[in-house]
Amino acid sequence: MSPSNIKTIFRKYKISRILWQIFMALVSLIMVTPFLWMFLSALKTQKEIKAFPPKLFPEIAQWSNFLETWASAPFDRYIFNSFFTASSIVILHIITTAMFAYAITQLNFKLRKPLFALIMATYMLPVAVTYVPSYIILARLGWLDSYQGIIFSNSVSVFAIFLARQSFLQVPEEMVDAARVDGAGHWHILWKIFFPLTKPIFITFGLINFVLMYNNYLWPLMIIRSREMYLITIGLRQFFIEQGAYGVNWPLIMAASTIVVTPLLLLFFIAQKWFIRGVGGTGIKG
Repeated sequence: MSPSNIKTIFRKYKISRILWQIFMALVSLIMVTPFLWMFLSALKTQKEIKAFPPKLFPEIAQWSNFLETWASAPFDRYIFNSFFTASSIVILHIITTAMFAYAITQLNFKLRKPLFALIMATYMLPVAVTYVPSYIILARLGWLDSYQGIIFSNSVSVFAIFLARQSFLQVPEEMVDAARVDGAGHWHILWKIFFPLTKPIFITFGLINFVLMYNNYLWPLMIIRSREMYLITIGLRQFFIEQGAYGVNWPLIMAASTIVVTPLLLLFFIAQKWFIRGVGGTGIKG
């Protein structure tokens, strides 16, 4: 290949790379625009939000909107409830998922495949179908309007079980056989061999499920009654209603929305390295 052809290929590659980066920058800008608009709207006055044509930046940043919003409702309690329940649910997801995935991949028992098929079939059911029987069970246990009601009613993730099973099947059988020869039991093999090798998958679905549980709204709304048990989603809705018909005070609504979203953004920035590893490389290195 002549030097001129090499230069042409390199130039085309460089141009395509630049175009791809520009495209990704535009997509990123589109994705971040609602968050930017929300934050800047929280710094505006009511008159500036209703102004037409709208302006992106406020004339004078109204930082007092955040202080007024924080003082208007117990957002610290709402955020704690959401973080506590979401964290507890994710821990249960990791435990139940690891044990179930190990059982259906490493233990030989009758109806193993039909059991997995049945579990996966439940993933196709609309979530709303489970609300009535779940509500009745929690009512009989006396767990309505409680932490344990929220946590244990969401303690299993079928999506996580599927991901973990696929990863467990990639663990080399030689490692498992060697551990059994050395006298390791099922519990030791699960947490000392399978879990470390498939950790990226657990981190990935752990972050995904944490965000889902943090943003959970409909089911907690059905089983929570007392204000001190409100999750951040229910607390935000209550704050929205209290600001007037359909949220008249938009600066405070935007400030409250910013407060709600900020913990998740911080969590993503802190854990993005592990999340990208889990999404991009879920294979087992031998």
